[in-house]
This record gives sequence, C-alpha cells and structure tokens, in this order.
Amino acid sequence: MTLMRSLALCCAFAAGPLAANPYADKVTVRLLPGWQQADGSHVAGLEVRLAEGWKTYWRAPGDAGVPPVFSWSGSDNVAAVDVIWPRPEVFHQNGLRSIGYSDRVVLPLRVQPRGDGTVQLDGELQFGICSDICVPLTVNLNEVVLPPVSRPVPSIAAALANRPYSQRDAGVGRVTCAVRPEGKRTIVRAEIDLPAMGGEEIVVLEASDPTIWVSEAEVHRDGRRLIAEAEMVPMRGGALMFDRSGVRMTVLGGSKAVEIKGCSGG
Repeated sequence: MTLMRSLALCCAFAAGPLAANPYADKVTVRLLPGWQQADGSHVAGLEVRLAEGWKTYWRAPGDAGVPPVFSWSGSDNVAAVDVIWPRPEVFHQNGLRSIGYSDRVVLPLRVQPRGDGTVQLDGELQFGICSDICVPLTVNLNEVVLPPVSRPVPSIAAALANRPYSQRDAGVGRVTCAVRPEGKRTIVRAEIDLPAMGGEEIVVLEASDPTIWVSEAEVHRDGRRLIAEAEMVPMRGGALMFDRSGVRMTVLGGSKAVEIKGCSGG
C-alpha cells in the first residue's frame, strides 16, 4: 500500500463522529483494579470485549488501522501509565492487513504513582473497531481506585504472560539495520538472527520518532537469518534521521512473538 493511500484511509477513518456512535454497543471497555508491586508501582488492566466478528487494533495496526490513543488526565496521584501489549493477531481482509485483537483482550497497565497516598486511575480512550466497516469511538473509562493489595489478578497476569518473548528468551542473536536510498524512497533492511517461529512470519518495524511513517515490511528467511525490508518516510519532510538504538521490531510467528529493541549498523 502506498503512503498516500494509507493516509487517506486514516483520515477517512478519523473523520467519523466520536460520540453517540450507533456502533458503541459492539464493544465494552472497563478498567480493572489490579495490585501493588514491591516498588510501590501498580499493575492495573484495561479490558476490551468485542461483539462477534469485530476487532480492535494493536499499537502498530498496519495500513488498514488506526492505533489507540490513551489519555489519563482525569487520574489522581499518577505520574505515568505504560500500556503493556499482549501478543496480537494478524488479520487479512479485502487485500489489506491489520494487527489487533478480537473477542476479548486485557491490556495490562503499569501505573507509577506521583507520591504516597491513594492512586485513582481515570481517563479516556480513542480507538477503532472493525468488522465489514471501521468506526472510531471515544470511551470515558470508569474511574477506579488502585488497591494496596499484592495478590495478582488472574486475567491481568495471564495477559502479562502473553507478551512477546524478550530477545534473550527467544534466542535472538545479532540484529543489524542498513539504510539505503532508492530514488526518492528510503529503505531500511533489518537482518535478525532468530530461529524459525513457525507459520507466516511477519516483522513490524517501528521508528522511535512517531512522525516517521513505516510501510509493511517484505519478509523472507535465509536459514537463521530473518530479513525484513520496509520504507520509512518522515512525515514532516526533510531527510530521514534513523535512530538505530530506538527502532523496535516485533516478529509475529505462528504461535508466538518476540520483541527486539535496537540494532547495529549493517
């Protein structure tokens, strides 16, 4: 898919109404109070339940989707909230690929308090849901007080266990990235020393700068080397400033995934 087609899809998607949406009954969203860790931080959860045949998107949803946007401005005594993403699914529909979740997903949240005292989590989620059509929704999240208990909540703990493997756990060896110009395009070639993960292997590249658009990667394997090539375009114009240390690569295999942070020169 070209960059312009991708932008057109995103703009058309985002142009819909964000309130009183007739498709709001296709999804329910709620915050789950979790537990407090030994360092004082909390683990909470965001549960999304979808009607049959509907899906929602991962943080890097592909050209056919729009990533969710979180706001925690209504929270009290909260310094930071990090979303921990379980392994997503890959969907193919009408010649387009998207990455996300169906049925039910719990997104674990790592909450860092601003200080001592009660921690209350509150906020808003802007996201998309898709079936035969895609629609945007805005949900005001139910406010919850995070309890000072240490016992993990099973549904959140299961989602944490379903995260992509780390590089060490997946047996990742050397990871390199090379950048080359092709006319007006800039191609990034990643080579990953990684045992075969079974099924179709998809590599999602994400730049550290969110204003850099990254195309779907073309992927092939040469023994233990998994090779992925993608186009990167700075949305603000100008030359591409590629930060190898900040690039994130997620490899999605038949039954597992691995997340890789950073690469060396090719």
